[in-house]
Amino acid sequence: MGEISMIGLDLAKNVFQIHGVDASGQVVLRRQLRRNAVEKFFAQLPACKVGMEACGSAHHWARVIGQYGHQVRLMPPGYVKPYVKRNKNDGRDAEAICEALGRPTMRFVPVKSVEQQATLAVQGTRALLVRQRTMVANALRAALSELGIVAAQGLEGLRELMAKLEAPSGEIPEIMRGALLLLAGHWQALDVDERALERQIAKAARCNQDARRLMAVPGVGPIIASTVLAKVPDAKVFRSGRDFAAWIGLTGRDHGTGGKHRPGRISNREIVSCAPC
Repeated sequence: MGEISMIGLDLAKNVFQIHGVDASGQVVLRRQLRRNAVEKFFAQLPACKVGMEACGSAHHWARVIGQYGHQVRLMPPGYVKPYVKRNKNDGRDAEAICEALGRPTMRFVPVKSVEQQATLAVQGTRALLVRQRTMVANALRAALSELGIVAAQGLEGLRELMAKLEAPSGEIPEIMRGALLLLAGHWQALDVDERALERQIAKAARCNQDARRLMAVPGVGPIIASTVLAKVPDAKVFRSGRDFAAWIGLTGRDHGTGGKHRPGRISNREIVSCAPC
């Protein structure tokens, strides 16, 4: 077997697929590995380039494999997909990852640290609580509106509705009132938990020098500052501020053909084609 130059690693829960080539591009290794054998395999392998898709658990495996001297590169899955040949399976996925790794214009995703992923977990938990809190509030308003009981938008209006629930009256049937009181209690618990996480994020941001520098920008608060620092391990992956704006969806979608340029609308989605996932 020739010396392995590049390896494409297709991640999975239990069975991982690897595809290795030598410096000339000839396939020298095709193999499946159980999860508990992956680290041992790369620990015994001479240093080489290892490519993976930037998906779930990819940053963890990048840190594990990288500690053995390998040059680990994560790639957006959308950039790897064009290299999949015909029908999809784990072997062809690993081959496509290996092929994409060797492209000179491929864009890579910086590997996140454990601390950055911990911050993202806190941010994600808070975002989930906010969504659940909004859903409960909307359900409460919708149920009471069926009885003609409405209140102004915002927090004060919602608290007014909750106060009506707590005061027994013939206006709200007792069986309905009991169910809606459960929703009100759930909303209050979600609100307490969300505010606790928000204070935790703000406190951590105030203790971080880079976050304080970001918060000096008008319109940037602790939540945005900590999110940027967690999602962008290395700002040098952006060639300019315009590239960063495109990544977070602040520029119009570009579409052009036949020499005609048609700028599109600003997108709300995050574009991961040129920066970390």
